Amino acid sequence: MNTTIDDGTHGGSALKLHRQLAEIWATGPGLQRLAAINHSVIGVRFMVTAFVFFAIGGVLGMLTRVQLATPNATFMDAETYNQVFTMHGSIMLFLFAIPMLEGIAVYLTPKMLGTRDFAFPRLTAYGYWCYLFGGTILTTALVAGVAPDSGWFMYTPLSSNVYTPGINADVWLLGVTFVEISALTLAVEIIVSILTMRAPGMSLDRMPIFGWYMLVTALMMVVAFPPLILGSILLETERAFGLPFFDPSRGGDPLLWQHLFWLFGHPDVYIIFLPMAGLLSTMIPVFAGTPLIGYRAIIVAIIGLAFISFGIWVHHMFTVGIPHLALAFFSAGSAIVAVPTSVQLFAWLATLAHGRPIWNVPMLYIFGFFSTFAIGGLTGVMLAMVPFDWQAHDTYFVVAHFHYVIGGSVAFPILAALYYWLPLLTGRTAVYRLAIPAFWLIFVGFNMTFFLMHLAGLLGMPRRIYTYPAVENWTWLNLLSSLGGFIMTIGFALVVIDLIAQVRYGRRVRRDPWKAATLEWAMPIPPSPYAFASLPHIEVRADRIAVGDLAPSLARGEGYLGFVRNGWQETLGVHMTSGMPEQLIVLPRSTYLPLWTALATATAVLCMLFKLYLLSLGMVLVTAALFVLAGQSAGQTRDYGLLPVGRGLSLPPHTETTNPPAWWALAFTLVADGTLFTSLIFGLLYLWISAPNWPPVGRPDTSLAIALASVVVLVVAAISARGALRAVVGSRAPGAWIALSAAALVAAIAGLVVLIGNVIPRPTEHALGATAAAVLGFVVLHAAIGLLFLLSNILRLTFGLVSARRHIDFRLTRLWSDYTAITGALAIGLVLALPALVDLLGMRS
Repeated sequence: MNTTIDDGTHGGSALKLHRQLAEIWATGPGLQRLAAINHSVIGVRFMVTAFVFFAIGGVLGMLTRVQLATPNATFMDAETYNQVFTMHGSIMLFLFAIPMLEGIAVYLTPKMLGTRDFAFPRLTAYGYWCYLFGGTILTTALVAGVAPDSGWFMYTPLSSNVYTPGINADVWLLGVTFVEISALTLAVEIIVSILTMRAPGMSLDRMPIFGWYMLVTALMMVVAFPPLILGSILLETERAFGLPFFDPSRGGDPLLWQHLFWLFGHPDVYIIFLPMAGLLSTMIPVFAGTPLIGYRAIIVAIIGLAFISFGIWVHHMFTVGIPHLALAFFSAGSAIVAVPTSVQLFAWLATLAHGRPIWNVPMLYIFGFFSTFAIGGLTGVMLAMVPFDWQAHDTYFVVAHFHYVIGGSVAFPILAALYYWLPLLTGRTAVYRLAIPAFWLIFVGFNMTFFLMHLAGLLGMPRRIYTYPAVENWTWLNLLSSLGGFIMTIGFALVVIDLIAQVRYGRRVRRDPWKAATLEWAMPIPPSPYAFASLPHIEVRADRIAVGDLAPSLARGEGYLGFVRNGWQETLGVHMTSGMPEQLIVLPRSTYLPLWTALATATAVLCMLFKLYLLSLGMVLVTAALFVLAGQSAGQTRDYGLLPVGRGLSLPPHTETTNPPAWWALAFTLVADGTLFTSLIFGLLYLWISAPNWPPVGRPDTSLAIALASVVVLVVAAISARGALRAVVGSRAPGAWIALSAAALVAAIAGLVVLIGNVIPRPTEHALGATAAAVLGFVVLHAAIGLLFLLSNILRLTFGLVSARRHIDFRLTRLWSDYTAITGALAIGLVLALPALVDLLGMRS
């Protein structure tokens, strides 16, 4: 096939190549910046926005310290304090820590892996806009005086309609869920990009350690976030429609919320920690002047840490009445988690001991991390011991521990990383005039603020109180703690001034000022939108690269894709494990679609917040239509076959391969969806086993014929999707198979709606009916999404985007249909089994 290739290097001008690439990859000026989808632009936006929210959260934190500086203070009343305290925790966790790590990953990961962008730039941009709009909803509620006031953990029944009748709790449930969906999209993006879009030759055992950290972190996010999303949906459904998932008087259980929240919350501690550890593992070898010691041991440790973190969520629930055997198990697990953490810590110390550390500003902040994290780790092991936890639970000792682990492991590595990578981002070296005093103010202020909280907690001061009596020793500890908070705030203000000075007055640099050995420094500084003029071939571990030798050859276009073709934004896809190139990936150009789609999603959330449910449903449909429209703007209308990519290699476009990034993206999305489904089943089983007022007076009355028919038509839909794929691959018309699949899905939806309408007791009368309706509703939703897949197939056929070679759309439909049939059969089977289970439970009453 003929394609237009303009190889600037063959014309003797590398500069011409850079101009051509810049013209293709650059984002336009002015309002066109809103259409940006490039990873560098979106990564910077994530980080800047996260810092803005950090400033807001910091101000809220200082307001709480003003209130608690003296006993019986009247600076804030209880209602205002609860809103400020709730928003401080929510902003720092959901609007700063996680989005900041996402921003760092978005900006650095493609550069470290030697690729030009992420696999789905439009999805990255959509995730950013969702994050911005969700965070804006939360912070605007604070200004309006209707911010969440039930704590950043939203424990029931405090967050139920009875005790929080306004929209305060709804703001948290809908706003945080909106932000969590953004985080999930980024997690899928990171996983697929790391696994399929590394530089050629970069096998998994050659991947930079930061890539391993982000891969494990993103996989954890895919599994950890769905339980919280489910919990938020169930609680909002209870508040809006009266379905009693957490109401003990109607068969619910408030502890179900704690289980779902901490199934997310405890892994989230390590989701926040691991990227920071990845930054440290990247910077420490540079400042030590020696390769990282224990590379493979660290990889094993972070994988082990990820697995262990999911098995110890009850660590946060030791005082709620857990059986002693379970307490022993979770206590042991909470202590064991220190082992993989220590492996990483000792690897860093060994690297520093083996080399000759350079004591500069980033190393100062790394030192600050070591000090604070050691204290947080030791107090964590203390709290893992059940007898001690019973004494310290719900005291300021836990607040201090939490801030040492989360605050210490986030703030100090991020500041170290800022000073380390800011030359890459800005093209200027550091000024450092205020950096050192800023560090000491932050370090002293941090320890003064939070170490004293340990003592206050040991003296019995409870957390989550807005004032306290003049108890001996509480007063001076709180006063000094508040003073430390102001010292720390001054330090952060100096950091901001220092960073602005660096951006404005720092000396310009064009190459790596640190003599590092990772690929992000093998490009001009600051990076161009296309990152690499040509892509490298990696033959050594990617943190041991001779950057100074590699960079000039890449700039001259001597690597892969050192030319432009058809105005395409091109990069390479590789084999997951070996890193051998497999496909030519053509990325989309700048577009406003992510912005419009996020606006539609935000409007749907706001309509739900103000109880405009029909309008909200309409905006959900608009959002779905925009997603379908986005699918039609990607792909090719002709087959290209093998195309040259440089270095004597030819590859097919990703649209003509069997498993392009889109297939893996859907596969990992279904992992997240399967986790949500599993959490829903867990909730149903938990209520059967533990909730009061079970079994209900009535029994579920399900029609066996309708239930079995629904399963059958779901299977027919899956078989039809396979038939449609075979037809396309065989160059036959798939219309009949698509029609059969659509009819089967419509029949399944109708049958499931009938089942939901006939569940006894009614969903609002008992948790049995509510959970049965939720399980069946899950299947209805997925069948409806299956119809959207079929609609997309029809549109792409109409626009000529499908052929015997270009059939990925039908492969995605088949994957979704198979998943829907499997989960639908399990869900309907469980509902059919409800009468027998109710009878079994009746034996306990």
